[in-house]
Amino acid sequence: MSSLWIKNATVVTLDADGTVLRNADIFIEGKRIKHLGTVPPNITADEVIDGTNCVALPGFFNAHTHSPMTFERGWAEDLPFPRWLNEKIWVAESALTPDDVYWGAALAACEMIRSGTVAFNDHYFYMDRVAQVVEESGMKATLTWCTFGIGDDKEVGPGADAQLAFSVERQGSADGRIHTSLGPHSPYVCPPEFLKRVVELAEKHDLPIHLHVAESLPQVENSLKRYGQTPVEQLDALGIFDHPTVAAHCLALNEQDIAILAHKGVYVPRTPITYMKLAMPIRTPISALQAGGVQRIALGSDGPASNGTMDMWEIVRQAVWLEKYTQTDPEALPGDAALRMATHVGAQALGFAESGVLAEGRPADLILVDFRRPHLRPRHDVIASLVHLAKGADVTHVVVDGRLLMRNRELLTLDEERILYEAERHAFRMVNQNMQQMREYRA
Repeated sequence: MSSLWIKNATVVTLDADGTVLRNADIFIEGKRIKHLGTVPPNITADEVIDGTNCVALPGFFNAHTHSPMTFERGWAEDLPFPRWLNEKIWVAESALTPDDVYWGAALAACEMIRSGTVAFNDHYFYMDRVAQVVEESGMKATLTWCTFGIGDDKEVGPGADAQLAFSVERQGSADGRIHTSLGPHSPYVCPPEFLKRVVELAEKHDLPIHLHVAESLPQVENSLKRYGQTPVEQLDALGIFDHPTVAAHCLALNEQDIAILAHKGVYVPRTPITYMKLAMPIRTPISALQAGGVQRIALGSDGPASNGTMDMWEIVRQAVWLEKYTQTDPEALPGDAALRMATHVGAQALGFAESGVLAEGRPADLILVDFRRPHLRPRHDVIASLVHLAKGADVTHVVVDGRLLMRNRELLTLDEERILYEAERHAFRMVNQNMQQMREYRA
């Protein structure tokens, strides 16, 4: 059984008491933390890392993303959300291939590891290829093959049956590092009959559900006109929330919607940079969710096409600043609240409930941040520095299940040089092929 010893670090545990240990050691044996704080004498390790002037904390769990969309980053810009989605993104993805998904996800994995993300909750297409990236990278993930349920000719890849079967077949693979979810896109795309079928499969195979909910007021208004219910009310009536559910965004809710989400224990990931970048109104701020009893609020990047970055440090910071600004309340999301959303709550949302906290016996999913940087001095408050000042480039080491994925800024599991080349080559092909098809159609 391999072992790793991190010495003399400041350890931000993010436990229930908010314990911060100074000049502490972390001894990892196998996949778990065996000793935290002081290591017994006469112990040796396969590898020792000097944590002096570094901060150790749980790695980030990106609770909602579409990782292969790195391909469209910087391509569909300065557009309102409906045009961005309908005129650019979905059109470009009509040329998507399984290889595109593999290289796009691999590029995202490089970026995530480099910035301290240890796991991600992916909702996209050709998820068998994303599973390949997870296996090779050493990361953890919950993978959800996005399904529409409006006919196999409308699905991306094989039909809905094969897509749903992926969730059953790959659950617990990669030595437990891959979890799966059922992935209806949203109640505004998927018919009620299909959502009922998803509920049946969730019940039969004990699978969670990951979908988009109430992203805008027009979505809510259309649902009321069509079904006489808000999206949240409709999903609750169909039984979706009777199973562990990740309901991404939830930007336009009423009090009854919030009460349902709180009562059913639904996970609500927020992706703040997407909302700002696409000028999407936030009618239900995080503060309103909290006031209504929704405690399972996580953070995610959303797709790189809308966010631009997979760096969870940026997402943590912007979540805090956006809430303070929109609520005109400098005390909104104080202290380590956003860090907890990005670590332990995210880990729970992905089904890795033991992760997101540094403690003896817990999984060794952690990162080291180098505080020997000008922007991280002076060190008045380590939590404030992490939330408001730290950057992805400050991460020096990444450990998942006790295995080093990055050592001293060097990626150990992925061929980054080849990924950079192949990802850009495939991205240009996809976009150029799409643009050529559009020119031919217009001609």
